[in-house]
Amino acid sequence: MTTTMRGLLPVRPSLPPGLDARAATILREVVEEYVASGEPVGSRTVARRLGLPLSPATIRNVMASLTEAGLLFAPHISAGRLPTEAGLRLFVDGLLQFGALSDEEQKVIDQSLEALGRSLQDTLSEASALLAGMSGAAGLVIAPKGEGGVKHIEFVALGSNRALVVLVGADGHVENRVIETPPGMPPSALVEAANYLNARAMGVSLSDLRRRVATDMEQDSTALDSLAAEVVESGLAIWNGGRAESGGTLIVRGQSRLLADVDGQERLLAIQSLFDRLEAQETMLRLLELVENSEGVRIFIGAESGLFGTTGMSVVMAPARNEANRIVGAIGVIGPTRINYGRVVPVVDYTARLLGDMLG
Repeated sequence: MTTTMRGLLPVRPSLPPGLDARAATILREVVEEYVASGEPVGSRTVARRLGLPLSPATIRNVMASLTEAGLLFAPHISAGRLPTEAGLRLFVDGLLQFGALSDEEQKVIDQSLEALGRSLQDTLSEASALLAGMSGAAGLVIAPKGEGGVKHIEFVALGSNRALVVLVGADGHVENRVIETPPGMPPSALVEAANYLNARAMGVSLSDLRRRVATDMEQDSTALDSLAAEVVESGLAIWNGGRAESGGTLIVRGQSRLLADVDGQERLLAIQSLFDRLEAQETMLRLLELVENSEGVRIFIGAESGLFGTTGMSVVMAPARNEANRIVGAIGVIGPTRINYGRVVPVVDYTARLLGDMLG
């Protein structure tokens, strides 16, 4: 189960049976204290936070009931209580109180994302670092591969019936792929294929170039010999693959923050596994899938995202949409389950909207 935030208003479920207003209030105080300290929360601490005429004994009884309901647990005998993932989910869905970004904070975000004099990659890196700094966790920015213009395509023979395809975008971005070439193909076929494609590229997008070439070949008007035509088709096909092309850039900043509270070898290995997964292309695609049907911020606690196993991490993500409401990227935060959701959600929401305008 996940939560979608629309305009920063949480979807509020019905409280579970037996969870009255007092129990909900105490659960909220336990979670908020845990978020602030990371330590088990005792009844006396809750009493001080509430400032209400409730004795620690009364609070202990309510906390015991919350424990029986699976919303709290005791990490040690005679210790205070910590929220379970179910308790955090209930808190996020119905008890979370969001903070508002100040005018100064909005100004900081606005200035950080100004792209004047910077490349898109640098601007996205700045956005990810900004999220990390404002959330105290790791910042994630995903920019799907754009449909910018193609500046130049070149084929370089590698031997053993292989060639390197070099694609230079209008923005100067360079990508390389290796393709198989027909046996016995002369070097002149690679030159012919490159000249043919470059004469038709002229700043058009890769998808438009594919359509032009497909039309030419259907009409048999390419004037290419059969080997060069085969190279052209292979050279374009290597960038054609639906989901593979829907990938792009995943920028993660602030990973070191995820190690701040790590103790124990098992926990360290879990975080290392998380780092490895963040480097995988499939993770980026899955992150995009998680937000593609969302209109606002989504919160995934623990294993809910299906991406990071039982590493005790939460993911807060929002799609970046352009004026046509098409997703042009995503932005978010990954951190321990005790991240400050009330603080993180408005930051992610505001930054995602700015990023959508920038990438749109």
